[in-house]
Amino acid sequence: MTAAVHPRLQPHFDAVIARNPGEKEFHQAVYEVILSLTPIAGKRPEYLQWSILKRICEPERQIIFRVPWLTDAGEVEINRGFRVQFNTALGPYKGGLRFHPSVNLSIIKFLGFEQVFKNSLTGMPIGGGKGGSDFDPKGKSEQEIMRFCQSFMTELYRHIGEYRDVPAGDIGVGGRELGYLFGQYKRITNQYESGVLTGKGLSWGGSQVRTEATGYGTVFFAQEMLGTKGQSFDGKRVVVSGSGNVAIYAIEKVHQLGGTVIACSDSNGYVVDEQGIDLDLLKDIKEVRRARLSEYAERRGSDVRHVADGSLWDVPCQIALPCATQNELRGSAAKALLDNGVELVAEGANMPCTPKAIDLFQGAGILYAPGKASNAGGVATSALEMQQNASRDSWSFEDTEARLQQIMTAIHTRCVETAEEFGEPGNYVMGANLAGYMKVANAMVALGVI
Repeated sequence: MTAAVHPRLQPHFDAVIARNPGEKEFHQAVYEVILSLTPIAGKRPEYLQWSILKRICEPERQIIFRVPWLTDAGEVEINRGFRVQFNTALGPYKGGLRFHPSVNLSIIKFLGFEQVFKNSLTGMPIGGGKGGSDFDPKGKSEQEIMRFCQSFMTELYRHIGEYRDVPAGDIGVGGRELGYLFGQYKRITNQYESGVLTGKGLSWGGSQVRTEATGYGTVFFAQEMLGTKGQSFDGKRVVVSGSGNVAIYAIEKVHQLGGTVIACSDSNGYVVDEQGIDLDLLKDIKEVRRARLSEYAERRGSDVRHVADGSLWDVPCQIALPCATQNELRGSAAKALLDNGVELVAEGANMPCTPKAIDLFQGAGILYAPGKASNAGGVATSALEMQQNASRDSWSFEDTEARLQQIMTAIHTRCVETAEEFGEPGNYVMGANLAGYMKVANAMVALGVI
């Protein structure tokens, strides 16, 4: 936390800290939004009436439950499950499920809070929520993952529904996990309610482009940012953190648009491939074999280096797309990127840049986009999947991708115009937070004190 909060807003932030002790990730997410509300505090005080800010910062419902499951050895394991249903002013709760050892209430609340404004920016009728578990799918057998997912859904099913709460995937929850979750929901409820989960397989109610959507959407947004400077991806050196779903498809779209991704990473280090990341090889290692990125260097050849220690952000580039996890890009990494001539940073993950890193990027005057704007493509395509499920329809890849690009272009326009309206041209953080907040606030006023 570096910049000062407006005096009229400071009591609200202090109350969040006091009411949610120890939840540093949640505090960070709230801080970023409250900091952006400074123009409202001075010029549009009506957006602070009826304790709107206080209500927005308090989830409508927080659900924590026990998830018991059996290992292949017959041992009973216990994990903790979460679903934070944050805000339904615009529509049913919508947001992913994350299975990772780091998951706790603070992380789920930060993700849910971000989701409220991200979903608002899409222009789709969806509210915000998030969930998950501290279960780690890595190293587990298929049977263990299935048993865990079935146990998790045995509790979660009573809290979700296509008009109530629609989860999707996130870190650790891909097509395999969603299949087991949906199967158990169908079994318990005795109905094929395809709109209750998104990110489903194409053969059982899923949407084209959903797998690619977050990565593609991040690059579409960055393309719009470059366009404000009369530039494009053509010939640009790009670094993408991560090598999971978001990173892989961000790399794919960058290459399609003429850029070259020369480095990516996983939890064991990063690879640098000056010829451009070989996407077929990366997909085989990560999506098929579920192996470590070090294998990429071994199979690609001597011109590629794998670095087990050090920072990916030391690799010189013009565009950086952090697509791994929260707070991965800190102040020191931001300084290294700026020293090496970075021109644009767009977040593909949720809150991957720390407040210090954001301050450095904005202070240097480079193009910087927060995740609630630039990575909204995933949830936008989830909303498109909900539309298809509701109408028992299925759209082509080309049609769905075109709709995704239109949505990302509209989000970019909304951010730019809102920032200009409040005297902060080029400030995507301010534009995204204000645009997202005002739409939710207007709906909350219309619905009364509930």
